[in-house]
Parts: sequence; C-alpha cells; structure tokens
Amino acid sequence: MAGRSDAASSPIVVSVGGSVLLQEDRDAAFVGDLAELLRRVGRSRPTVVTVGGGRTAREYLRLGAELGLTHVELDEIGIDITRLHARLLAGRIGLPTASHPPLSVREAVEALRHASPVVLGGTEPGHTTDAVASLIAVRVRAARVVNATDVDALYDSDPRLNPGARRLESLDWPEFLAMLRRDAGGAPGANYPFDRLGAEALARAGIPLAIVAGRDLPNLEKALVGERFAGTSVRPRGGEAS
Repeated sequence: MAGRSDAASSPIVVSVGGSVLLQEDRDAAFVGDLAELLRRVGRSRPTVVTVGGGRTAREYLRLGAELGLTHVELDEIGIDITRLHARLLAGRIGLPTASHPPLSVREAVEALRHASPVVLGGTEPGHTTDAVASLIAVRVRAARVVNATDVDALYDSDPRLNPGARRLESLDWPEFLAMLRRDAGGAPGANYPFDRLGAEALARAGIPLAIVAGRDLPNLEKALVGERFAGTSVRPRGGEAS
C-alpha cells in the first residue's frame, strides 16, 4: 500500500515512552512543556498520544513476577500504570482533551472526532502502547507515527552497552522488521526499539515511523509536523526519508 499523504488535515500519532515522561529530573517542568507542545500541535491537526509505563511499570511488574502473577495479570498491571501516566499528561493539557483516557482503540478513534489531542495509555493484554499507537494510526490513516523515546535514534546495537554502536538515520520497513524479529521478545514491560505488532501494522499500511529523543522537544516538534528532524526515519521501501 502506498504511504499516506502528509496533508495538513491528516492525523498524526505519537507514542511517548514512560521512561521519557518520568526521569526524576525536572519531571513536572518537562510534562508541562510537553503538554504545551501537544496542545499546540493538536490545535493545528488531529493528534493522538499514547503514553507508556516506563520504570514505574517495570517496578510493579518485577514485584508482581516475584509474587507469581501470570503474564496476563502483569500486562493488566502495566496497562493501569500507563493509564495513570496518560491521566497526568491529559490533565496538564486540559480541555478539550478528556482527563479520563479512552480505554480502547475504538474509543480513541471516536474521541478524535471531537477533540485533539487525544491521550491514552494501554488497552488490552499483549498490546504495548507502541502497538496501540500503530493500530490507531492505521484506523485514522495517519500521516506518520512518532516514537518519542529515551534514545536519540535507532542504532544497530544498544549504544548504552556498545560504544561502537552505529546510528541508523533511515531505513525501510523490511530492514526495520528484520531488526525487530532478531531482537523481539514478549516479556511484559520489556524495552525494545518498537513493538513488532505495531511495526508490522504500520508497514502493511505504508505509514512512516520517526524515532526521536522524547526530551528534545524542539526536535520532537519537527518530527510531529513533518519537518526534517534528528533521529531515525523508517519508511516504505522506495520512499523518501524525512
């Protein structure tokens, strides 16, 4: 399928990692600045924001695993944490964003008919917030998905562990999917470059993905509005890099 056009009216979707939202370093100021950015972008075009669980969710999942909870129960706890994070961000954005996040992809799509930005967390066990963002993007025929994460781009290995990791500024969907299939796993709360289910949905729909440092708000805004940005661009094969 051909990539979506980037008309000014085309929706955009951003997946904000929980590790971006809360770092114990000026978190309140950052969330306020992020809310202002999303409010501004949301006024100019339909915008959906998913928020992850980050370190907070991983701590609860670690405790739950020690207590012998099942993977489904752990997923449900992680979803609850993402919804708390979504409420923090939505509350700071204010109206017309609803303070109680939608609980499903269908509810988020419906909410976007009446308000922008729409902010939500997870929806159901087995779906990360990256996957939720991607499924919503396909449903609303989004121009792009922006993954606001805790690294500045995609690398061929973890730059925190390998100082020689190579930065990848652009690649096509088959290349990206091959990376995910090499590295993917299914543990609740695990940290991967992007969710495989979500990536496969975006690849089938021909929707570009941008991977950027979430705390660099000027650069994040460039990625959101379709300007050239610092990070990684994943695009349909034969498409132009952002």
